[in-house]
Amino acid sequence: MSSKFRKVVLAYSGGLDTSVILKWLIETYGCEVIAFAADVGQKEELEGLEKKALDTGAKKIYIDDLKEEFVRDFVFPALKFNAVYEGTYMMGTSLARPVIAKRQIEIARNEGADAVCHGSTGKGNDQVRFELTYLALDPEIRIIAAWRDPHWAFDSRQSMIDYAEKHGIPLPLSKEKPYSSDRNLLHISHEGGILEDPWREPDEDMFVLTVSPEMAPDKPAYVEIGFEQGVPTAVDGVKMSPAKLLDHLNRIAGANGIGRVDMVENRFVGMKSRGVYETPGGTVLWAAHRALESITMDREVMFLRDSLMPQFARLVYYGFWYSPEMEILQKTADEMQANVTGLARLKLYKGSCIVVGRKSPHSLYSEKLASFETSEAYEQKDATGFIRLNALRLRTRALLNRKKVKRK
Repeated sequence: MSSKFRKVVLAYSGGLDTSVILKWLIETYGCEVIAFAADVGQKEELEGLEKKALDTGAKKIYIDDLKEEFVRDFVFPALKFNAVYEGTYMMGTSLARPVIAKRQIEIARNEGADAVCHGSTGKGNDQVRFELTYLALDPEIRIIAAWRDPHWAFDSRQSMIDYAEKHGIPLPLSKEKPYSSDRNLLHISHEGGILEDPWREPDEDMFVLTVSPEMAPDKPAYVEIGFEQGVPTAVDGVKMSPAKLLDHLNRIAGANGIGRVDMVENRFVGMKSRGVYETPGGTVLWAAHRALESITMDREVMFLRDSLMPQFARLVYYGFWYSPEMEILQKTADEMQANVTGLARLKLYKGSCIVVGRKSPHSLYSEKLASFETSEAYEQKDATGFIRLNALRLRTRALLNRKKVKRK
């Protein structure tokens, strides 16, 4: 037995992996373990967590409410970029990891811990996200990655279940639900187990935040979302904090079957994986934000932002939240969002999220200019020269190709 570590702060969820890891740390390193659970919107999943951690051997447990910080400082900055990974994924898990790891480092400092530990596997993205954040915030921190530790003796989930049963650790998973889930205020993800077959349709009883579109109400629901400089601040005229606003939209959108995604994505470590996601409130916010931008953002500014979005999404997905390039992108987004203030109205109906209205005191939209009727502000004949100038290089290329054909 090694005495390498005296005190370790473990990122603890109460799931199978971290429950086993808690006991394993004590047995393997003879260290004191402080469990840390971040409340980022798991709701009932946090019930009984304190007792479970202490009964399993933790010296102490922190259960910190990070919901407002998570939405305000991570979700909303991603919204300013309309960020999605590989065209589909709104990165609910990716955005939650840095806020969790940040608080874990703070606790380690306050407790005088020797190291931090996480339960992410050696095949996934989360190990990278946690550890890049740890090292960016504390370059000298020592890290225990249990699944990569030389003392780790488990080679399957069944071996971990056997260990948990031997030590009287309650099992969070059952044979009736052979997949794993991860929930926060932005989404819930489902992966692994039966979902590893990309041809198999998810079972309906898997979904938590959304009803099926077929079972959604026959009458559409309308919502109006207010924004100030790109940040959502109100729903239907009622001001709300970031976390309460997203939670409110989750309930409305989820009840109307909004936000289901089934995709195969490319993990940072190189493999492809299948994930099923429910992001009801986020789906509505992304659509509303884009709608308001359509009347408040300059065309070229929007084009620039959209060209940067894939890089922003990659940084989030790969775990580089605390990087110099991310700092630059966020400052750029803040400048670009200066005039994105106003209202967007959406119709939610049986899985579809349809923009039906947008208005802003900073609108660049001119009904006079856009109208097909006669307008003194726009001379249609001016378009002739505009088109011919833009066609100049195309005409030159076509004439050159014609000469080449004649020479043959």
